[in-house]
Amino acid sequence: MNNTCEISWFSALCDDDYEQMGVVNPSLHSSWDHCSDIVLTAESLGFDNILLPSGYSLGIDTITFAAAIAPKLRNMRLLVAVRCGETWTPQLARQLATLNQILEGRLTINIISSEMPGESLAGPQRYKRTLETMNALRALLRGDGISDSGEYVNVSVEAPRLTQNSPIAPPFYFGGLSNEAREVAAQAADVYLMWPDTENEIAAIIADLQHRASRYNRELRFGYRAHVIVRETESEAREAAKYLMAALDDEVGEAIRAKSLDSTSVGVQRQAELRDLSELDGFVEESLWTGIGRARSGCGAAIVGSAEQVLNKINRYREMGIDAFILSGYPHRDEAKYFGELVLPHLPHSALTLH
Repeated sequence: MNNTCEISWFSALCDDDYEQMGVVNPSLHSSWDHCSDIVLTAESLGFDNILLPSGYSLGIDTITFAAAIAPKLRNMRLLVAVRCGETWTPQLARQLATLNQILEGRLTINIISSEMPGESLAGPQRYKRTLETMNALRALLRGDGISDSGEYVNVSVEAPRLTQNSPIAPPFYFGGLSNEAREVAAQAADVYLMWPDTENEIAAIIADLQHRASRYNRELRFGYRAHVIVRETESEAREAAKYLMAALDDEVGEAIRAKSLDSTSVGVQRQAELRDLSELDGFVEESLWTGIGRARSGCGAAIVGSAEQVLNKINRYREMGIDAFILSGYPHRDEAKYFGELVLPHLPHSALTLH
C-alpha cells in the first residue's frame, strides 16, 4: 500500500446532479454558480483534486469552466476531461498549458476516447486516434515540437511557447475495459482509471494492465472512479441510498443512461452486468451498491456504509494497488461534506499546500 493516496471529488458539469435520481431540480442544473460551488466546497474540505467532466450536449463547457475556476483555487488540482478529436491537438495543448500556468502546475488531464457528436467511428479507429492524440499532446505539453504523419494527427508544429523548457507534462488519467483501451493505457496513460467492480475483478484488471505496461517498459498508477454514500451509521447510509432512488421510474433511468456518448461501451456494459449480478438489495459485494447505476450510463456503483465501512473499503482498494480515487455523490456538494467530514480526515492523502 502506498503511504499516501489522492482523493478527488467530482463537479457535475454534465447536468448530473440530483436530490433524487431522475427528478429534475433546476437549482442543480449544470451552471457556473452551481458547479463552482461544488469545486470551492471540495477545496475547503481538503480534497486533492476534482474531476471536471466533458459532454457535448449536456451542461457547460469544461475548458471554459476550468479557466474561470482555476484562479479561485489555492491548493486543489483540477482533473480536466478532454475528448480526443474535439479540438485540434496543437490548440488543445496551448489551452491546457495555459490552464497549467494559471494553476501553478496543478493541472491533471482526463483523456476521453469518445465519438464526437454525430460521428460513428469503430473502436479500433477511435482508439488509434486517441493514442495519436495522447502522444502528440504529451510531446507538446513538455515543450517538444512534433512532426507527425498519423491518420488523425498529421501536423508539423513547434510546441506552444509557454510549454518550452517544461520536461514534465501534466499526468494523463485514462480508462476503458476493451482490449484496445487497455493497450492505449499501457502505452500512453499515467493513471489507469477503473469504474466500480468486484474486488476479484479489480485485481485481475490491475494484473493485466501491469503486464501490458511492462511490455512497453512503463509503469502505471491505478485509479478508481466510484460514487459514495457515507453516514455515521450503516442504516443511515442505506436509507440515504433508498431515498436517492425512490422516485426513479425505470423508463426515465433508461433515458438518462442513453444520453451518454459512451452508452454502448464495454465499460458501460460491465456496469450493467454488475447490476444483474447483485442481490435484491443491489449490493454485489460488501459495501458496493449497484442501484445507482439504474440512472447513470457510466460509473454505476457506489460505496455505501458507515464512515468505518467506507474507510475500510477504500483501504482494501489501496492494498490492491490503487492510489487515486475519484468520488462523487448526490447532491454533489452535500455528499462532499459528508465524506469530507467523516472519512477524508482518516486517509493519508496528498493535499498540496502551496501558499
